[in-house]
Amino acid sequence: MLEACSARRLVIHGQVQGIGYRYALCIEAARTGVTGWVRNRRDSTVEALLVGEAEAVANLIAWSRLGPPGARVSHIEIAAEEPASASYTDFHQLPTL
Repeated sequence: MLEACSARRLVIHGQVQGIGYRYALCIEAARTGVTGWVRNRRDSTVEALLVGEAEAVANLIAWSRLGPPGARVSHIEIAAEEPASASYTDFHQLPTL
């Protein structure tokens, strides 16, 4: 059984910068009710923190494996986070790290 609230940090590898991946992830997160953030990293990956109901977070992770048209995701690193320490009211883009 899935837990009620889930938080996951993703590092998405592949062709994921310069094709609208962050913007599309924000749209999909808003659609699914997931909060958190997304940002580009200087190593050409995209990093995201997803917080929400476990099923919604799992669905957004599944979407992240494909991304928007033009993305070519090679793999995703996924790490569990403590939901209580990662509370957000929306999903937004952060500056590049």
